[in-house]
Amino acid sequence: MPDDPNYPVGDEFKNQIMHISLPISNECVLMGSDTVGHGEPLTVGNNFSISISTDSREKADTFFSQLSEKGKVTMPMAQTFWGDYFGMLTDRFGINWMIGFAEEAPKK
Repeated sequence: MPDDPNYPVGDEFKNQIMHISLPISNECVLMGSDTVGHGEPLTVGNNFSISISTDSREKADTFFSQLSEKGKVTMPMAQTFWGDYFGMLTDRFGINWMIGFAEEAPKK
């Protein structure tokens, strides 16, 4: 990850991938990041996350609220430094979820 004085990153993470996306089609994107091995041991369910990108903040909040019921919120829904409205949780069945909404950039 590149250096950013507003968001310092430890040396152990500087050669890691925070987020990558590979468009498969107009409807499907394969995404990945380096996560396992940084504090959390590998257990069934924590080696992948399901990501949902919504078309509104309200839908993102609805998905987040319903999926986190009886689960564990790991990152509350909030505006992020990369610009998306985003949150993460583990549902009651141990499945990791990433919920996000990205506003379209103004057209020039």
